[in-house]
Parts: sequence; C-alpha cells; structure tokens
Amino acid sequence: MKNKIHQINTNDKFKNQWGFIIACIGSSVGMANIWLFPYRIGEFGGSAFLIPYLLFVLLIGFTGVIGEMAFGRAMQTGPLGAFTKAFEQRGLKRLGELIGLIPVIGSLGIAIGYSVVVGWIIRYFWASISGSILTVSDSGAEFGSLAQNFGSIPWHLIGLFLVLLCMSLGISGGIEKINKVLMPAFFILFIVLAVQVATLPGSSEGYQYLFRPDWSAMRNPKTWVYAMGQAFFSLSLAGSGTVVYGSYLNKDVNLISSAGNVALFDTLAAILAGIVIIPAVFAYQMEPNSGPGLLFITIPNVIQSLPFGRIFAIVFFLAVLFAGVTSLMNLLESPVEALQTRFGLSRNLSLVLIGIITAGVGIFVEGDLLSPWMDTISIYVIPLGALLAGITMFWICKKGFARNAIQEGRKKTIGKWLEPMTKYVFCGVAILVYILGIFYGGIG
Repeated sequence: MKNKIHQINTNDKFKNQWGFIIACIGSSVGMANIWLFPYRIGEFGGSAFLIPYLLFVLLIGFTGVIGEMAFGRAMQTGPLGAFTKAFEQRGLKRLGELIGLIPVIGSLGIAIGYSVVVGWIIRYFWASISGSILTVSDSGAEFGSLAQNFGSIPWHLIGLFLVLLCMSLGISGGIEKINKVLMPAFFILFIVLAVQVATLPGSSEGYQYLFRPDWSAMRNPKTWVYAMGQAFFSLSLAGSGTVVYGSYLNKDVNLISSAGNVALFDTLAAILAGIVIIPAVFAYQMEPNSGPGLLFITIPNVIQSLPFGRIFAIVFFLAVLFAGVTSLMNLLESPVEALQTRFGLSRNLSLVLIGIITAGVGIFVEGDLLSPWMDTISIYVIPLGALLAGITMFWICKKGFARNAIQEGRKKTIGKWLEPMTKYVFCGVAILVYILGIFYGGIG
C-alpha cells in the first residue's frame, strides 16, 4: 500500500519551480492579506508597522517556510507521513503518527470554516454581477442574514464543490494550472482597482492612514507582537499545506529562492489590498475595520457610492474569490493526501470523503459558531502544527538531515547561519507565537 501511495506522489508533481511557487503564493494570499493586514498597518503606526512586519517575514520566510518545504520534499509525503518518518529515525514511529495528526486536523478545521467564507464571497460576487449589491439599503443587515445559522448553505456548498472539482484534476493538472491562472489574475485585478481608487477625491487620507509613519508605535510591544503574528500566519505556516506541497516538488528546485519569492509576493498582495481598500473607505468617510465586516459590510457601502460601482464590485469580489479558492485548495490538500497515504484510497474518493466532512461540519458552524470555531483552530491548533513541524525538522530528524534537505537543488552551499536560525530563532519565534496568541486571543 505504501509503495502505491508513493508512486502516486511520484507521478503527479509540480512541473516546475514556478508552478510550485505560484501554488504556495496562492495558499498564502488569503483573507488575512485582504481584511486584516490593511487594518493592522493603520492601527499600529502606519508604515512604521512595516518595519517589524518585514523583519519577521524575512526571518520566518527563510527559516520556517523553507523548513516546511524541505520537510515535505525530503519525506515525499504530507504531514501525516512526514512526521511518522521523522520520528521513526528516533525509534518513535507511533508517536510520529499521533503528532502528525495535529497539523492535518488543524488544516481540515480551518478549511471547514474557510469554506463558509468562500461561500459568502461567491454570494457577493453574484450580487455584483446581478447588480443587487447596489440596491441594498442596509449592508449590515444583508450580511447578517447571510452569516446567521444555516444562512448560506447553497453558496457554501457551491464554493466547496468548485474547489473540490478543481482539486480532482490532480496536482500538475489541477492545483498548479489553476493557481497559474488565478494568482496572476488576482494581482492584475487588484492593480486595476488600485488605479481606479487613486482617482477618488479624498483617497489621499487613506494613503496617509496606511503609510504615514508613527514612530512611537515602535515602542509599543503589541506592534511587534501583531507584526510577528501577521507575518507568521500570512505565510501559511501550519505544518500542513506547505509540507504537502513540498512533497510534490522535484529534487532540483532551489527552496531558498522559492521561499523568498513566496514571501515577496505575499507581502505585495497584502500591500496591494491595503492601497485598494483603505483609500476607498476613506474617500467616502467610512471607518476602516477588520475581519468580515470590512469585506462584506464596509466595502459594499463604498461600492454603492463609487462611479462604475458595479464594475468595481465584480472585479473586486472576483479577485477576492481567486484568493479564497487557492487558499482553500491548499487547506484541503493535507487531509486529502493523508487519506491517500494512510488508507491507500484513490484521490477522488479521498476528495469525496473530505468534502462530506467539510460540508457536514461546516453547515453547523455557519452563523454563531463560525467565529469561535475559527478562533479556536487558529489560536490553539495551527501554530502548534507549525511549532511541531519546526521542532521535528530541526531537532527530531537526525543531525545534518535538515541541512541536506534544504541544500538539495541549490548549487551554492548554505552558510553556517542555517542551524542557529532554524533550531533556535525560528523555533523560539514559533513558541512565542503560540503563547502570545493564547494570551491575546489571536494575533494573526
């Protein structure tokens, strides 16, 4: 059975480095970039916030992200199999199997909630096409009716079905090809929107909100805490999605350059979202906020006042949908691959089973349970998965394993910085993210 599963992974991989990079960008670019990052910049010192944020992006990108990529590629399997193989090096195979379940459960848990959000996006995209988004008198009440218990079942299921259908095409034929279309389209669409927003009277106040530096914020410990959390979660560290994508990667790919590109484009996506959303909000003298309220209440209000608002709405929610779809594919891939690895199931059967679980649980977390569900998973499970992946790759695996795994595909020898930065600095940061996330009730 194991040989069969490994043959599946061998036959269906990313065709090239850029296919892998774009897929990883697709997994990273999501709601945290769109509805949280712009607000965080304004809340914690404008452009001053970018300094600690970029420092943490560089630190985490060139340690944790590289580590998860290499972990999956070296083990040639997703998190469940990768943790098992790693602990087997220490004679602790059974413990590895149990620990490997944590990131898989975390990925599935977030996917369950994320599928609800993708359903909301589809609903608003349809409202943009029909023009009904322009005639809503109370955006808050409209979103409230959608976000109530069992309030978005049809849209929720449509979104999940579309994502699973895309995934059924495989890795190179599905995930890679679709990301190659959707991610460039996301950036192009947001650039178009940014140009339009720049022409709005009053938008300059939004740019000031985003980029006027308040250096006093640098003295606030929360600025550094939330910058660290934003970078950590935005780069999709969870010990799951990046690991499983890494398992579909060829040995000749340079992981350090790959991680650098992922970090770069993820940051550009977040900044691009900011210069679209916040200036538009300020142009119509509305208060910026974070979370779903920004996307589904504030933005629809802005759209109603915009010239060519319908076109803006179509382009905006289409771009957001692309980000949601690519992220959800990554979240679902870990549990799908785990079923293939553990039970030898076909990919399509694994997709059906995971789809049933995701839909079955997701329907019941719609509404009042969604926020506590997502908070619980994102605070307690996701960072734990990332921490365990870091400890496993850099401490549990035998001496030299991580270096050799990361060096593979790279001509220039990696410097002596690798071990101290990964074993001590990154793992230390991961511990801090976990503890501070619990203390603050979420930091990413």
